[in-house]
Amino acid sequence: MSDNRCNETCISKILEFILELQKCADNTNLDSTGCDKPCLGPNLTNGLIFNTRPITLYSCCTGNLWSMPFTLNGVEGESTVFKISKVDNDCATFEILAPNPDTSNALIPYVSTNNFFTINLECVLAIRCLNDTYTS
Repeated sequence: MSDNRCNETCISKILEFILELQKCADNTNLDSTGCDKPCLGPNLTNGLIFNTRPITLYSCCTGNLWSMPFTLNGVEGESTVFKISKVDNDCATFEILAPNPDTSNALIPYVSTNNFFTINLECVLAIRCLNDTYTS
């Protein structure tokens, strides 16, 4: 197996794990934090139930962050933060997350855009998990 194929398979398995966490967001295992937290769940500060583990993607060609355009409420923008919505063999579909226009709530830094893209995982060098959050 080539290094690129191995990387693609590992990333696919991580994305599948994150997708399963998002589908099963609950309130167990509250002691863990960060990317290794085995579940999504409530934030103890306000009881908001997190349902998203946002990620960034890095290009295997350049090592740079992937950036995608979006339109939200008629306003166009660009984001480097995504929510996994589907993994299908060598490809994955992501929703583009936009910065939350309501900056008064630091616990919800992103909002759903309902703008999606699909990428061949051979094009992804690495992913980075961001702090769990809630998106509608």
